[in-house]
Amino acid sequence: MSDNKIAIKNKRARYEYELLDKYTAGLQILGTEIKSIREGKASIAEGYCTFENGELFIYNMHIAPYEKAGVENHDSKRKRKLLLQKKELKKLDKKLQNQGLTIVPTLLFISDSGYAKLNIALAKGKKLHDKRDTIKDRDVKKQIERTLKS
Repeated sequence: MSDNKIAIKNKRARYEYELLDKYTAGLQILGTEIKSIREGKASIAEGYCTFENGELFIYNMHIAPYEKAGVENHDSKRKRKLLLQKKELKKLDKKLQNQGLTIVPTLLFISDSGYAKLNIALAKGKKLHDKRDTIKDRDVKKQIERTLKS
């Protein structure tokens, strides 16, 4: 389609959670929402996913209203249905029965065919010492890269 690649990341997800399984889901969205996403006016940082009647929905994902829409604009934080295969939904629902697991969005992007896709991950919350270990490991990697470049 176009050379303009949209990739809206949730940087806090890797810091706050240990990501276990990853999935790519389609989004059931409106026309004004896809136009806002293509302009890069969306945020998944506060989003979370839950099941309702056997279907997976994302809540609190912010897609800014499309400026040129006029009266027919969308609600910026409405719930949106995620499109996955039934076997993937059953597998996720079964794994969510374990305590401490949740589904977090990690990346919102436009596919090569022009559809909005959302990478989600089954995640387990990190403790404070795990977060410190993550920061420590990242700093060590940066120092190693700096010494290799010198």
